[in-house]
Amino acid sequence: MRSEFTMVAMEQLRKEVLAQAENAVRAFNSSDVELLDRLFAEDAVSVLEDGKTVTGAERKAGRAELLALGPVMTATVVESYVTSDTALLVVEWSIEVPATADGPQRHAGTALDVLRRRGDDWLYVIDNPYGKDI
Repeated sequence: MRSEFTMVAMEQLRKEVLAQAENAVRAFNSSDVELLDRLFAEDAVSVLEDGKTVTGAERKAGRAELLALGPVMTATVVESYVTSDTALLVVEWSIEVPATADGPQRHAGTALDVLRRRGDDWLYVIDNPYGKDI
């Protein structure tokens, strides 16, 4: 049985993780790839629509290409599971992309994101925007 202290501490960690998820949406919507990249661990993995994974410079370059289109994201964390240093988020998201060669586009899905506590920060270590749909 958890002590009251543990439950309070875990709720605080959950609030920190949810705040970081909100920070990620704000950073994405700013179109500032450097700001967004600071929320990810150096070795973070992102999953592409075809199931391929990218990391490092390739991940950052892909983000820069997308952010150059001026997308606007909305996201809602629908489930969260947090331990002392690891969190799993299930996030329903949508992205409106106003400027593409084919005109405006809308993308949506349910993401599975893993964050890890590093020092005082929660950083994304796995970013899978397509969740189980790949």
